[in-house]
Amino acid sequence: FSAVAAARAQVQQEPLAETREGTEITINCSHSNIETGDWIMWYRQLPGRGPELLASVHKGSRDLPDKAGQLWVSAERRWSRLCLSGPRRGDAAVYYCALGD
Repeated sequence: FSAVAAARAQVQQEPLAETREGTEITINCSHSNIETGDWIMWYRQLPGRGPELLASVHKGSRDLPDKAGQLWVSAERRWSRLCLSGPRRGDAAVYYCALGD
């Protein structure tokens, strides 16, 4: 299982994160230039498909659908963390963090 995290404008992510199937994985994202009204959004793009929104949050944390994991945001909102609790082979994808209003 390989989860690739790509860097985008105003955000920074590690270029590659890997885990074994069924073993929890965390992907971190830094967004030090975040503005008050910005939402933090995490997407994933499966091979051969378009990006899909996993979760968005303004502050605090949010569970992912189907108990797949959690999106967590630091108190000052300068970084966020996507945790996949029990990833399967079908979760191998590019994971993106983005800011938006």
